[in-house]
This record gives sequence, C-alpha cells and structure tokens, in this order.
Amino acid sequence: MRFHSLPGSKRYAEDESEYAVVLERYNTVLDELFAGADVYVITPVWATEDEVASFRPGTGYWRSLLVEDDPDPEYRTYCHLSVARRPWRRGCIDELLRDVADDRVAGVLITDTRMQRVHHPYDGGADVFLATSEERDRMRDRHADWLSDHPSGL
Repeated sequence: MRFHSLPGSKRYAEDESEYAVVLERYNTVLDELFAGADVYVITPVWATEDEVASFRPGTGYWRSLLVEDDPDPEYRTYCHLSVARRPWRRGCIDELLRDVADDRVAGVLITDTRMQRVHHPYDGGADVFLATSEERDRMRDRHADWLSDHPSGL
C-alpha cells in the first residue's frame, strides 16, 4: 500500500512545518510496524564498479547486486547494500528520512528482522508491505486520508 507524505499528494516539503508532517507520517507508520522491535535499515549505493562503496556512518556492508549486466564493463551497474540493525525508536532515523524526502537518498528499506514487514520511504511517500491482507486493510483504514485519490492508489 502507498501512503503520501503530504496532504494533497504534494511531493516535496517547502518549510519546516511541512517537514514535520512528513516525519510525523513516516514515524507513525514505522511505530505501528516496529514498536518494541529491532529493525534493519538497508541503504543502497549505486555504482558502475564492483567495488564496495562507502556507506553512511553506523552501517555495514551487506551485499552487492549486479543490476545492469552490460557487456561493456563501463556500463555495468551495481547496487551495494549496507545494513544497520537497531532497536526501533520514533525519530531514530529522522535524518535519513529527511534525506529520502528531499530525494538525496533513494532505495531505503526498513524491515523487521524476519523481513515480514517492509517500509520503503521515497520522496513523496512510502510503500508499505505487510504480512497479511488483514493487517494491510487495518493500516489502510487507520490512515485513509494519507492515500492517493487516484483510482490505482498511486
């Protein structure tokens, strides 16, 4: 399911009051998903080299994925993933979430340690993947005003 970060499906915050709304929405859903549990915060770095890139402080290299296998090595694309395990606390990744909201970082995933629930924030909202359709429906109903008005839900 997809939640929008700002009223009216506005994509980017323009002032601190709008950033407060963005962070409140992200953290409300994250609290509902992960309160009292440890989470993995997975962040990607894309590169044209198979060398592990530098990551955000406090994270460790997890794995690399070949995304585009071009015959010319100059055009191959890799995604290097770092992961940090941490106890979930509201606000503990606000700096990262703000970077996501400003499209300075993309492809972040926050998941429980069994990877049954996934929160994928992006600039403009978040996609949430849940273990059951019943859990999805309950969350959707709690935050119906954060959903898109578009018939496809996007």
